[in-house]
Amino acid sequence: MMTASAGRESGELLKAQCACLYETDIARYLLGESYHPGGLELTEHLGQLLLLDEESQVLDVASGNGTSALFLARRFGCKVEGIDYSHVNVERAKARAAADGLDHLVGFAQADAEAPPFQDRSFDAILCECSFCLFPNKDAATRSFSRLLRPGGRVGISDVTRGETLPEPLAGLLAWIACIADARPADDYAASLCRAGFGVEAVEEHDQALLDLAKKIQLRLLGAEVLASLDKLHLPGVDFATAREMVREALAAIRRRQLGYAVVVAAKPTRP
Repeated sequence: MMTASAGRESGELLKAQCACLYETDIARYLLGESYHPGGLELTEHLGQLLLLDEESQVLDVASGNGTSALFLARRFGCKVEGIDYSHVNVERAKARAAADGLDHLVGFAQADAEAPPFQDRSFDAILCECSFCLFPNKDAATRSFSRLLRPGGRVGISDVTRGETLPEPLAGLLAWIACIADARPADDYAASLCRAGFGVEAVEEHDQALLDLAKKIQLRLLGAEVLASLDKLHLPGVDFATAREMVREALAAIRRRQLGYAVVVAAKPTRP
């Protein structure tokens, strides 16, 4: 039986491994600037569901290289604070904000999504894209969201979903792609928000966005392997055979609806 201490250590290791994965050259090459299905089009849709405007104070949880935070500031004129577990991602995001002339609207800090370093009721909206499935303690994260939001504030999650089981070949690869290992059905994400006191306003399926991204990754992976064989692209440590198998199995699982993608939006009550 795993002790509480061992559980915490395991959770910290998972978060560190996922943060490191998104720092790598192969992740940037395969995923592009926007690290989630649907790209900035889905980010804009999420911003609309969160009712963002120039008065909004927004927290972007697991903000990565800052693409979504910078886009939201440009699109809606809102102020955005991004937090990420990776120091490397935070420094990259800060540099991008300065280069884009948006550092007066957008800031970034290294922090744990389960314990963000902000005062209570600091934000009007929180978004978390393709990262909630990574959190070992999802209820701790949603309680933090509730603490940080002002009454009537909204939280929007877009994330990978999965059925009860995955095919054995893909399950065997989850050690390599740990960042989908703890994905859940969309209803489970909604239930976690409800346990934190939120009222769920929308649950939307966006499985096609995940399928489209998987297809793009498959093509980029093929291109990367060809360039690497010609010594025109250097991606040390990449096991292309394992990566090809992962993408094939992921595509099959998406088509069988064993993997999907969903948007969940919930609101904090205006009164206790």
